[in-house]
Amino acid sequence: MDWYLKVVKNYVGFSGRARRKEYWMFFLINTLISIALTVVDTVAGTAVLGLVYGLALLLPSIAVGVRRLHDTARSGWWLLLVLIPLLGPIILIIFFAQDSKDEGNNFGPNPKSELA
Repeated sequence: MDWYLKVVKNYVGFSGRARRKEYWMFFLINTLISIALTVVDTVAGTAVLGLVYGLALLLPSIAVGVRRLHDTARSGWWLLLVLIPLLGPIILIIFFAQDSKDEGNNFGPNPKSELA
């Protein structure tokens, strides 16, 4: 849960780098919360909770994606690949799954080395 809260606290922080673990833990917890809210919305017969949650987490989701791309030494503009049907999201998943570049890059020092 700490990884999720770290991303939410850094609400619109597009600079810097995000480790794989930070990105994927945020993705996992965000997906579980979305599923739970969808179930509640279905039972209640509304779509308000899921919509409000999705809008509230839109910017943090984009920001952590951009920071994850920075960690693989890519510009955040690569996130626009999501607009290409089928192929774009697959390429992004491959980028997000890659390990960090060991050395510092234009986007900052390696976040793994900061932990040591």
